[in-house]
Amino acid sequence: MNARIIKELRDRLGKGRVLDSPVERVVYSYDATWGEALPDVVVLPLSTEEVSTTLKIANRERIPVVPRGAASGLSGGAVPVEGGICLSLTRMNRILEINPDELIAVVQPGVVNMDLQKAAATYGFFFPPDPASWDMATLGGNVAENAGGPRCLKYGVTRDYVLGLEVVLADGQVMRTGGRTIKNVAGYDLTRLFVGSEGTLGVVTEITAKLLPKPAARATVMGIFDEIEQACEAVNGVITSGVLPLTTEIMGGGCPAAGPRRTGGAAPPDVDATLLIDVEGWPSALAQESDVVARACQAAGAREVRRAGDEEEAERLWAGRRSISAALSNLGDKLGEDIAVPRSKIPEMVRRIRAIGKKYDLRTPIFGHVGDGNLHPYLICDRTDAEMMERVRQAAGETFTTAIELGGTLTGEHGIGLAKRDYLNEGLDPPAREKMLAIKRLFDPNNILNPGKMFAETEREP
Repeated sequence: MNARIIKELRDRLGKGRVLDSPVERVVYSYDATWGEALPDVVVLPLSTEEVSTTLKIANRERIPVVPRGAASGLSGGAVPVEGGICLSLTRMNRILEINPDELIAVVQPGVVNMDLQKAAATYGFFFPPDPASWDMATLGGNVAENAGGPRCLKYGVTRDYVLGLEVVLADGQVMRTGGRTIKNVAGYDLTRLFVGSEGTLGVVTEITAKLLPKPAARATVMGIFDEIEQACEAVNGVITSGVLPLTTEIMGGGCPAAGPRRTGGAAPPDVDATLLIDVEGWPSALAQESDVVARACQAAGAREVRRAGDEEEAERLWAGRRSISAALSNLGDKLGEDIAVPRSKIPEMVRRIRAIGKKYDLRTPIFGHVGDGNLHPYLICDRTDAEMMERVRQAAGETFTTAIELGGTLTGEHGIGLAKRDYLNEGLDPPAREKMLAIKRLFDPNNILNPGKMFAETEREP
């Protein structure tokens, strides 16, 4: 970057939307991971045309561009490790359309997930993907990472609700994929190619999302188990009974609650696992379905089964689950990981994680979405202790390789980004990896879009 390029950007976009002071650049230097790197300049576009203008300049000058939403991601995807332009899309935050007849919403990438949920609820609809950071995460980030959440067992992930995209390619060309219809098999599915591409293939500037009618009611059941295998058996019992739960959240006994008011849903310290299962639908059916859930927990050997009598009680049961991340912060620094394995392998994965923690003398509380095999093992540590951080690095690496060994994957919903790029080759079939790199070269031949992320091979030469 130099003064000439910054002046050109300001002339094209306006002075107030091109930031280059040290203080302004620091604000855009990090995300929710421990990674940090200063961009050379921050660009705040208001339209697709301005995104296109920025990318044309960047591609001409071979300047790295890092798309950024709310930066709540947990893989380092928004960290500008090679400087260049941080392209912040938070000002492109309009809900362009909610169509109740077609059950779709058209939004810009800076719309916060929660704001779309609230807007859709006024029509009696909802957007199923619900990452834990839904109250801050933007839809553009959800699309870039193919975000998940507790409702994935029943509803699937973000890619299942993206019908079409407007994308600006590395050379500034604007391309539309998909459309507004549920069925669309014309040509290759480029929409799904861009969902989960982590900003390495193009910049999403408009999203056509599928909505669903909001269920009439919900019921919550909690099972408390002495062994995590029992909790997994209970989930299998529910699913094979014909009931498809909304959520199946598991919390290991090492997961604390944030405070005394939130202990209703926390795992008691002397048990191995607590299981939260929600079912939803018509009120007349919920009593029967929650009975099935309760019986499955009892049949699996639950020490105790609690059933929420109303929404207020359900909220108390869920409070412990929602407070886990905050509570873990009270224990020290934390490295939150994200792996997924076949559901039948969860007990073995938990045992192996605990063994890894013991091997490296680290606390390893575990929680996650047991129904879809997605676990979040945390490593509690002290970032000022270099020797401990080396143990953390080794423990994280063994956790990743163990997940792959058990037929799983490095990430279920957080993405690869910077944090896991050095492990990605272990989780991909070599021919598939080569084709992915070829796709990257096709869409971004000058390697300006989020370089150094996802694939170590895409690092830019100095």
